[in-house]
Amino acid sequence: MIKSLDQKIANIRANPSGAKDFILADAKDADMAAGLAAPGIDALTRKVRSLAEFRDQMRQVTRQGLVDIMLMSASSSEMLTIHERLFENSHITPACRANDTTDIHLMAGGTYPTSPSRPFRTATIEQIQSGRVNPTPEQRRLGANLGLYSITPNNNIEFDYPTLEAYKEFRIEAEQKGFRHFLEVFDPNACGTACPADLGRFINDLIVRLLAGVPSSGRPVFLKIAYHGPKAMEELVNYDPLLIPGILGGSSGTTYDAFKLLEEAKKYGARAALYGRKINNSEHQLTFIKYLRAIADAQITAEEAVKAYHGELEKLKIPPYRPLKDDMQLTDTATSYSGGGSTVSLSGATKPAQKTATAVIAQPAALPKKSDGSADFSKMTPAQKVAYSRQRIRADLSRSGA
Repeated sequence: MIKSLDQKIANIRANPSGAKDFILADAKDADMAAGLAAPGIDALTRKVRSLAEFRDQMRQVTRQGLVDIMLMSASSSEMLTIHERLFENSHITPACRANDTTDIHLMAGGTYPTSPSRPFRTATIEQIQSGRVNPTPEQRRLGANLGLYSITPNNNIEFDYPTLEAYKEFRIEAEQKGFRHFLEVFDPNACGTACPADLGRFINDLIVRLLAGVPSSGRPVFLKIAYHGPKAMEELVNYDPLLIPGILGGSSGTTYDAFKLLEEAKKYGARAALYGRKINNSEHQLTFIKYLRAIADAQITAEEAVKAYHGELEKLKIPPYRPLKDDMQLTDTATSYSGGGSTVSLSGATKPAQKTATAVIAQPAALPKKSDGSADFSKMTPAQKVAYSRQRIRADLSRSGA
């Protein structure tokens, strides 16, 4: 079975400016970050899902066939990829989180994300490929052969140096073992007084500098980064059309947040979207993905998709989390797992939100607000932005039963 990811990557590289292909991934690797809260809450029963139910969602999405990548933990992949052979006759590519830096360790009561990210890897490449530490060549071909490697720079050489060294070691090992990867670059999670003024430019510069010394045999298949607006995305695409930038979804927000983010990022050059919480915390994942795919393939606008999604929820007799009017608003969504990074807002590039859905999340009175009650980021200090972002993550986790 030809994998759609491979075909799309080939098309984009052959015609960077003209290819219409768009890569869509369901990121179901949250058990390596949020633990017990990872499976989320079932919209109908309002009960916290079990790990078994979380994995059943992976099966359903894979059988639906609208995404190109299913990103999992090594333990989930062992069950679905190696034992069940779920992807054997599917165009979808199985992938695993190849490392789990300290800033994504979101244990209940934990404090790791408040400190600058440190490199760490739980799973080995062999375990991802085979489920074993010392596999035979035949066993190595049974598992996933694509991994997500993430780094979180903080503009601090004490922490960034070991992060870059660890990525170098991983790249060399991956090339030796025939293992492909895509690179996720989170925004700083704890940069203190060293936070870059132009975050999009900082991340772009770091990526191109990092990869300038890497030959094609060791380069990532594509990138996963926060969307920092049209200027930053176009800057990266114009610098090197072969980089293939993809966006991360970040915290849940409204349905319009998710749909408009994909539409907007694609418009300015993104060629992939990897959504985790936005899919997992939706009322009905298969329907949500149906409209993500339609937007990615330019079959429908984000505004039309939100209305159609609500129409299908009504047919399925699933109550929406928000009334349609509120779900059509744009909110500020946190980009990192922990909320210690930046936030993404599209409201400046589109129609201004009126009474946004963030109003349902209690905001400290000390945070600056606009006249409509929504957060005013133009007047926030860096510390207040971090506090607001963490608040959004806590809201996600509380909905997931953490």
